[in-house]
Amino acid sequence: MQLAPLDWAIVIAAFIGYLAIGWWTAATQRDDYEHYFLGGRSQPWWLLGISMVATTFAADTPNLVTGIVREQGVFGNWAWWAFLLTGTVTTFFFSALWRRSGVLTDIEFYEFRYSGAPSAFLRGLRAVTLGVLFNVLVMANVTLAAIKIGGVMLGLGPLESVVVAAGITLAYSAAGGLTGVLLTDLVQFVIAVVGAAAAAVWLVNLPEVGGLARLVARPEVAARMAIVPELATAAHDVVLAAVVLPLLLLWWSTYYPGAEPGGGGWVVQRILAAKDERHAAAATLLFNVMHYAVRPWPWIIVALASLVVFPDVASLRAAFPAIDSRHVHDDLAYPAMLTRLPAGLLGLVVTSLIAAYMSTMSTAVNWGSSVVVNDVYRRVFDPAASQHRLVWVGRLATAGLMVASCALALVLRDALQMFQLLLQFGAGTGLVMMLRWYWWRINAAAEIAAVIVAAAVAVTFFVWAETAPDSVPAAWAQLLVGVIATTAASLVVAVVTPPTDAAVLERFYARVRPTGPGWRPVAAAVRAAGDSAKDLAPTRATAAGRAPLVATIASTAGIWAALFAIGALLYGQPVTAAALAAVAIAGAAVVGACWPRLEFR
Repeated sequence: MQLAPLDWAIVIAAFIGYLAIGWWTAATQRDDYEHYFLGGRSQPWWLLGISMVATTFAADTPNLVTGIVREQGVFGNWAWWAFLLTGTVTTFFFSALWRRSGVLTDIEFYEFRYSGAPSAFLRGLRAVTLGVLFNVLVMANVTLAAIKIGGVMLGLGPLESVVVAAGITLAYSAAGGLTGVLLTDLVQFVIAVVGAAAAAVWLVNLPEVGGLARLVARPEVAARMAIVPELATAAHDVVLAAVVLPLLLLWWSTYYPGAEPGGGGWVVQRILAAKDERHAAAATLLFNVMHYAVRPWPWIIVALASLVVFPDVASLRAAFPAIDSRHVHDDLAYPAMLTRLPAGLLGLVVTSLIAAYMSTMSTAVNWGSSVVVNDVYRRVFDPAASQHRLVWVGRLATAGLMVASCALALVLRDALQMFQLLLQFGAGTGLVMMLRWYWWRINAAAEIAAVIVAAAVAVTFFVWAETAPDSVPAAWAQLLVGVIATTAASLVVAVVTPPTDAAVLERFYARVRPTGPGWRPVAAAVRAAGDSAKDLAPTRATAAGRAPLVATIASTAGIWAALFAIGALLYGQPVTAAALAAVAIAGAAVVGACWPRLEFR
């Protein structure tokens, strides 16, 4: 496949723009840690929210959604739609607490909340496992999508795709820090959304597809269209894995980058970079609205259309014989469909996919390097390092993380494989991550136990699958075992091991002001020490009674309703679409009524 001169002009213009933003930011911002990694803690909600959305629109996301739709049907997307619950709970229960903590990274939180040698060990363990290993896995998955897109659309080999895409991303993200990343994310988000929508419109009107009405009427497509599975006909294993388990267990129990229970990773980095608590909450709310309600349908429609053009994996292999067979799976159907675009539009879509890749990679390497600098380099090797040195160590760490992820991407197989692997390693660790904010008895030992047990379960199933693949339990059963074993182990360890030092708990309580019965003993001790009731009174953001819970429920219902209203409209069901739109509007109204009661500091 060849790009026309117009296509190349669009791609090159975007590259120049990204580099210009990164270098301009580097030349104008202050040369210190908080400006390089947290944007000076002065960023507005709308820019942070759009950046979060841009980050989750990775180059592998359309591939992942396409693979799910082709293999399981549209309802298979509940595997990630369910994590909306995580996002809305984070918005109304945790974002203000994170912003109030004042930490530099979410990993630093461990020595702020816990005490002694266990807290230091946990901080180091999480810096390595989350900031480096998990982060590299996510970036490798994103880079795998870039390899497939480069192979299908540009005729590039895996190494060529990696060098071009990663090299440009590294250049602007290392130069501009978080502020540069936020500004390029804004541009990249607009390009990515416009490109995805334009591609869907064109591809659904291909002659062999015949338009949206004919597409949804085809039997092979109709069989994949259900948003809610029909229990009488759907495979029970698929329903359990894609719908039941995510809705009942995974959203609160499983760590996954971008959907961490209680917040974590680059989501918390943006919360910490917000102007104040109100901007932090508004940013996370905007992220959830855009991520779940606005963006998925162009990818789903293209995935459904691909069932007509490329009915199975064999047809994909026949159409692209030059691509390594290891990379030809159902998720390849998305870039395969894009080869049918005309000049000009092809350039825009290629640019949008590159933008999606760059936005995710730039965020991941910036957050990962912040952990390497703050929680490894400064914490262990050079506590007295100058601000200038910390920034340059951050740039070097950015390059190292980028190289490691690209090397790993060259041996991966498909996006869904890595999604399931990451879920398994995080299975069961989520509950303790939320309870630590609301129950003083959660300690570092509990979190260490969660990490170790989750990893042990994941490794056990991995070895089992490699040695006796015919007898290994289904993926949903593996996740269930991981959640039960890890959650139980962490709670038991929290109760039977010594609590966090009283002085550390009191310092945490005084700064963060968590509420609820889980902190009564600590609150009483702080008051007995002489602090005034006025100074210790929780803010209305955490003491507004039912308002956070009502806002969480209303926003969740409203966002899902908006998502399904768009689907019903595309499926040719206007009455259903109107009813769902009314639910979405009602949800927004309830959130609006609750918002004034969430007065932030």
